[in-house]
Amino acid sequence: MEELIRLSRSVVGDQEIEAVNRVLKLGYLGMGNEVGCFERELKNFIGGDVDVACVNTGTSALHLALQACGIGRGDEVLVSTLTYIASFQAISATGATPVAVDVVLNHGGIDPEDAKKRLTKKTKAIMPVHYASNFGEYNSIYNFAEKYNLRVIEDASHSFGCKLNGKRCGSFGDIVCFSFDGIKNITSGEGGAVVTRDKKIIKSVRDARLLGVMNDSEKRYKGKRSFEFEVLNQGWRYHMSDIMAAIGRVQLKRFDEFAKRRIFLAKKYKESFLGLKAVQLFDISYEQIVPHIFVLLLENNTREKLKIAFNKKNIGFGLHYKPNHLLGFYKSKRNTLIKILNQNKYNLPNSEILYKKMITLPLHPLITNKEQEKIISTVKETLI
Repeated sequence: MEELIRLSRSVVGDQEIEAVNRVLKLGYLGMGNEVGCFERELKNFIGGDVDVACVNTGTSALHLALQACGIGRGDEVLVSTLTYIASFQAISATGATPVAVDVVLNHGGIDPEDAKKRLTKKTKAIMPVHYASNFGEYNSIYNFAEKYNLRVIEDASHSFGCKLNGKRCGSFGDIVCFSFDGIKNITSGEGGAVVTRDKKIIKSVRDARLLGVMNDSEKRYKGKRSFEFEVLNQGWRYHMSDIMAAIGRVQLKRFDEFAKRRIFLAKKYKESFLGLKAVQLFDISYEQIVPHIFVLLLENNTREKLKIAFNKKNIGFGLHYKPNHLLGFYKSKRNTLIKILNQNKYNLPNSEILYKKMITLPLHPLITNKEQEKIISTVKETLI
């Protein structure tokens, strides 16, 4: 059997290994100078008058951003249902209720019009997800948030390095959260970051990631720590380690290399499938978008045929994602919410339509031209 064409994978090499070895030899493996350097380099890369706080996962970034906004038990957060479970879990971890919102069919991002239907007196924030690295209805989301005095916490796990109107994701907006896990646009092995101009938010995140110990970050950057300290708020052990930051720093320098390849692959897919009757594509331009995933939408129950063909030819594929309101843990919350909203129906049809149609193609910088041609030809042979 031919070697598996993987759906996604980490892209690391000698430079990352050398960086980790350098940290290991120093003998300080926790959060220290390396994390501080990574944060400053991220700030320079993103641009704008923002601050950056690195944490151990993208989920932690979302959780701490929500907590920093004072969101907790009894509050509600509007969130796209077409997302990885991390978005919902971060909200429910605070004690707040994630309120599932439907998406726009042509790009998979949160629908501001549907969000209005879910608004209650308990709504404190909205969490748009940059699905497939796309910004979606960005201006409408912020207009909606301003009108109803909501914080905006962007789940930008898919869109590190992307631009909108020439500006990097994270350099604008309220609070933006990134993921640096193994398969994202850059990785630190595991990791994430909170990016914002709001000084109170960033201070809260920096303290909370170190178990709530106040003002400990600056000491950690210098290889020191607090022994006489104060804690006034709930904290978590969510800080990034120097080992992770060392990987991230190298990956950041390689971003242009990764971005160029991801964009090339996505454009090739798009060009190859335009006009294919059995296939729909999201309305995404790759001039400023660095894609994390590439999704096909298949008509007439052809997805199962393609899955069988991919399995036979050892081609990896994914399903991004099962709408979160269909998951058992959140169904109970949804049923309670229906009663609160006093609605006979609480439908999210677009997300369920997309879920039945979507299949995700392999997309990462190590896919060869030959492998991509095999993927494209398999799709065409199966669907034509």
